Amino acid sequence: MSRTAARFALDPAFSVGDVDPRLFGSFVEHLGRCVYTGIYEPGHPTADAEGLRQDVLELVRELGTTAIRYPGGNFVSGFKWEDGVGPKDERPRRLDLAWKSTETNRFGLSEFIDFLRKIDGEPMLAVNLGTRGVQEALDLQEYANHPSGTALSDQRVAHGDKDPFGIRLWCLGNEMDGDWQTGHKTAEEYGRVAAETARAMRQQDWADDLKLVACGSSAQSMPTFAAWESTVLQHTYDLVDYISLHAYYEEKDGDRDSFLASAVDMESFIENVVATCDHVGARLKSKKKIGLSFDEWNVWYQSRPNPHQVEDWQEAPRILEDVYSVTDAVVFGSLLIALLRHADRVTVACLAQLVNVIAPIMTEPGGPAWRQTTFYPFAQASRYGRGRVLQVNVDSPVHETRAFGEVALLHATAVIDDATGAVTVFAVNRSQTESLPLEIGLRGLSADRVVEHSVLADEDPDAVNSLQDPDRVTPHPVDGTVIGADGTLRATLEPLSWNVIRLA
Repeated sequence: MSRTAARFALDPAFSVGDVDPRLFGSFVEHLGRCVYTGIYEPGHPTADAEGLRQDVLELVRELGTTAIRYPGGNFVSGFKWEDGVGPKDERPRRLDLAWKSTETNRFGLSEFIDFLRKIDGEPMLAVNLGTRGVQEALDLQEYANHPSGTALSDQRVAHGDKDPFGIRLWCLGNEMDGDWQTGHKTAEEYGRVAAETARAMRQQDWADDLKLVACGSSAQSMPTFAAWESTVLQHTYDLVDYISLHAYYEEKDGDRDSFLASAVDMESFIENVVATCDHVGARLKSKKKIGLSFDEWNVWYQSRPNPHQVEDWQEAPRILEDVYSVTDAVVFGSLLIALLRHADRVTVACLAQLVNVIAPIMTEPGGPAWRQTTFYPFAQASRYGRGRVLQVNVDSPVHETRAFGEVALLHATAVIDDATGAVTVFAVNRSQTESLPLEIGLRGLSADRVVEHSVLADEDPDAVNSLQDPDRVTPHPVDGTVIGADGTLRATLEPLSWNVIRLA
């Protein structure tokens, strides 16, 4: 493995595109403890009058999430939205087939909107196209968005929500290509119902800012990948604004080098979907470009056994409560870099999920809330990754990986705030053992001062934050990162590290 420096140049004349704030979205599903004892726990010492945990609200604000996708996920394909509105003591208990849980419906649409208002978030609502269809989607849209004067809008007012919810971003179902999905459909079947639903929703709400997301493949590894997108878009191209992508990554068989290179797969997935979308557009002779909504992404250890004893049909069981290490946080940061590097087409993205379930925030019922290691890369990217993404073409030492072949040790992107000239570089060193010297040429940039070089790394790459030690892993500052007289920034990236270098 070479110790030579990794290099790239930044020039404001060469950019990828502007960052849409929706790139820093997240996901709240009625799954495990995401909702109950996560964001919602009446009786908790910090709970407000509506039952929302204020310690969690504070952390969500710090995390910097924007659009929040709700209520699923697999959950949505069996969900009746009417169950979650109106007086709580009249709401029915239901079996959730997706996660074999019992849903109390004590938290529903009104509570979700209240949660969003308290974190200054935007709703991204999914409609059930698994066991339901066009009419139920229209009913939900009317209840949520119509001011008043109709049966459903007046019902919302009677339930205590005088003002409409103003939902502008809608998902037309979830993962309908997967045979695990309640109401799973073929591409032809889904394409038709998605088109019918989109057309009807646009008849009811013709505003230009109404945005619709069609279901893409639930993974690049799906046997129907690309063919699914092509068929669905053939039906929906002129009716939708986005097609969705979902991807999760985990370390398998001790192959950490491949795990650290997970973003290679994510970038390939994005580029292949873009190619498919543009191919359909060319066939249809359309000048329209379909956006990408990467509305589920994360590190998720699906192969690990659940350490908690769980029985079918429990309420809010402890499932999917992954505990994230330093290594996981570095991979997580690399996935954020991949999203930013494609900001011209990926304009919506949702970290799955927000609290407790494969999440950056953990809680204990009746107890504290704390930040997982993955909290920090997301919070830093959301805070400093606003602006215009600059082109970054790295010249980096490489190493061999089992899954992806030869991979660059450096993964990086940069964002400029054109109003101030401030530049933020996000960089990952994928080497497990070697520091990586970094040189960045700053062509035509007014930035001439290093404000901060923050790094998340640790001598123990498996270190985690926990209830007992919630601050075991936090970012720390690095000295010695400077801009020389020749206009070149020089830094050293610690082994297996996530780095944020801010210039002013």
